[in-house]
Amino acid sequence: MIVLDVNLLMYSYLRASPFHRVASRWFESVLSGSEQVGIPLHSVSGFIRITTHPRFSIGAVDLTTALSAVDSWLAEPNVNLLYPAEQHWPILRKMLIKGQALGDMSSDAHLAAITMENGGTLYTTDRDFARFPGLRWTNPLAANV
Repeated sequence: MIVLDVNLLMYSYLRASPFHRVASRWFESVLSGSEQVGIPLHSVSGFIRITTHPRFSIGAVDLTTALSAVDSWLAEPNVNLLYPAEQHWPILRKMLIKGQALGDMSSDAHLAAITMENGGTLYTTDRDFARFPGLRWTNPLAANV
């Protein structure tokens, strides 16, 4: 399963992003593919929090527009919304300790735990995820940027 970090959602959606062209091409291929895609509620809430913030540097969108984008992604047959499940706390606790995820990094530990709980691979442009042992992750834009 492909699990999506908020940065890829943002890059693929926001035309003003310097990574938009390559990210949107990649994202469209993933959405139209056959592999299962998981979008953590954590990534959805981050997308909405950032894109609707009035001070967002590359142009905030209104809430209805942001929600419509999320709804369109979730309407794809191979896409599911991911939530923390029964084993989330033990995995999260381990990621916090082993990854030395203090402060803001605890949010990354949460995303790592959701990914591991679902047996997925995290797709992100953030190299900080290398700190979490056992997490499979990749940067799908690395070869194209």
